[in-house]
Amino acid sequence: MFRPLKIFLTPFLHDAELAILSVSLIILVSGGTVFYHWEEGWSWLDSLYFCSMTMTTVGYGDLSPTTSISKIFTIGYAVSSIGLFIAFASKIAAIHIRETLRQRQKRK
Repeated sequence: MFRPLKIFLTPFLHDAELAILSVSLIILVSGGTVFYHWEEGWSWLDSLYFCSMTMTTVGYGDLSPTTSISKIFTIGYAVSSIGLFIAFASKIAAIHIRETLRQRQKRK
C-alpha cells in the first residue's frame, strides 16, 4: 500500500536540489494564493487557480489583477514563479531520464 508513495517520495528525499525547489514552489504558490485572496477578494480556489495559470504560463485571462499593488505583485510573481516552475520541471525530467537510462543499462 505504501510502496507507490515511497517510490514517489524517494527522489525528493535523496535529491536536495529537488527538495529545495519543491519547498520553494509550495511557499511561492501559497504566498501568492494568500495575497490574491486578501488583496483581490477572490476565493481560495480562484486565487490558487490564478497562481497556477500564471506560473505555468497558460494565462486563460478569465481572472486578472485589478489593483495597482496586485499588478505590481503579479509582475514579480510571474517572473519568479515561471523560472522556479521551469527549474522544477527540468529537474523532474532529468531524474526521470536518469532513472530510465539506469534501468536500460541494468537490462543489458
